[in-house]
Amino acid sequence: MQYILDRFVRYITVDTQSDPTNPAFPSTEKQWNLARMLEQELKDIGLSEVVLDENCYLTATLPSNVEHHVPTIGFVAHIDTSPDFSGKNVNPQIHKNYNGENIVLNAEQNIILNATYFDDIQQYKGQTIITTDGTTLLGADDKAGVTEIVSAMEYLVKNPDIKHGKIRICFTPDEEVGKGAHKFDVEAFGAEWAYTMDGSEIGELEYENFNAARAVITVQGKSVHPGYAKNKMVNAILVSQQFINGLPADEVPELTTGHQGFYHLHDIIGDVEKTTLEYIVRDHDLEKFNQRKETMKSLVSSLNQKFEEDIFSIEIKDQYFNMKEKIAPVMHIIDIAAEAMKKENIKPIYKAIRGGTDGSQLSYMGLPCPNIFAGGHNFHGKYEYVPLESIEKATKVIINIAEITANKYL
Repeated sequence: MQYILDRFVRYITVDTQSDPTNPAFPSTEKQWNLARMLEQELKDIGLSEVVLDENCYLTATLPSNVEHHVPTIGFVAHIDTSPDFSGKNVNPQIHKNYNGENIVLNAEQNIILNATYFDDIQQYKGQTIITTDGTTLLGADDKAGVTEIVSAMEYLVKNPDIKHGKIRICFTPDEEVGKGAHKFDVEAFGAEWAYTMDGSEIGELEYENFNAARAVITVQGKSVHPGYAKNKMVNAILVSQQFINGLPADEVPELTTGHQGFYHLHDIIGDVEKTTLEYIVRDHDLEKFNQRKETMKSLVSSLNQKFEEDIFSIEIKDQYFNMKEKIAPVMHIIDIAAEAMKKENIKPIYKAIRGGTDGSQLSYMGLPCPNIFAGGHNFHGKYEYVPLESIEKATKVIINIAEITANKYL
């Protein structure tokens, strides 16, 4: 297991944070550093058709070692880390034989991973927990997934007695800023289906995700000298509150779970003359998702009627859709993943993703692509951690998927 740990640490110490404000592709030059490192590593372990393209997508092939036809399958992970928290100078801490108690990440700054607050960690007693030093995120999202795919491919190369069909892998940039699948060449990838290794706790097997949209509401006010403002001023900041209050107060992220959707106001920019509200809209059910968008449009219309002029305007743009619609006709790919987990005594946990992955977009691009656990917890912040044993188990699941697929098509 040491070689897996060394590989993971090597990857996470490369800063690959993406940038949502930069339209370039990839959004940060530093993502190339890990991509080039991986390019050489894939060649060194013996993969073929290793290609790093002009958009920082890295693909490679493990050729089939059987004579009968087996569908080409793929495995996908992303190399960038979240812009929400620093990924520079990651200093991993290795906690062997975890005792179930709080973990001090940084004594000097009194940063503690509280085992009661983050109680998922209790299930990993006795295992090796990898954390940050409390000053950065860890990068298990998704460098754990990258580690697992590379390690699995290396194992299959070294153990040709394990039979498998042709396997394609791809490491993508900019997933954390929503662009990970935008320039993915599905036709060139050539797989019948694939799996993203980008889930959280051990056992997760996900083929549902949110339908997602972004909504921007603009409130046009009228700025007048406050000393002479009576019956003239329209304070866009204050008026915008009427839109906020017009949406259901309990349908927000902090009050919803499971399949429940929400309206999330994540940014307000404004002054008296003009105020902009930025929302993300989410729901697993397509009909409810469309109704949420209509609710926002109707609210804008009714407020404009109230003010007797078009003070409010709204722009809504769909972002991605629930991949369940594309996975449902090919549920055998879920069955294969579940069987691969059970072979390692892992109970599959079927969860609806309260977000999206590259797989959701890829599924609508013609590559059915459910999501498998990569092992990490508390993504996008300083309390991120991953059990080393979960990375090892995910690696074995990939190997099992390859072998089970080959056997099913004998």
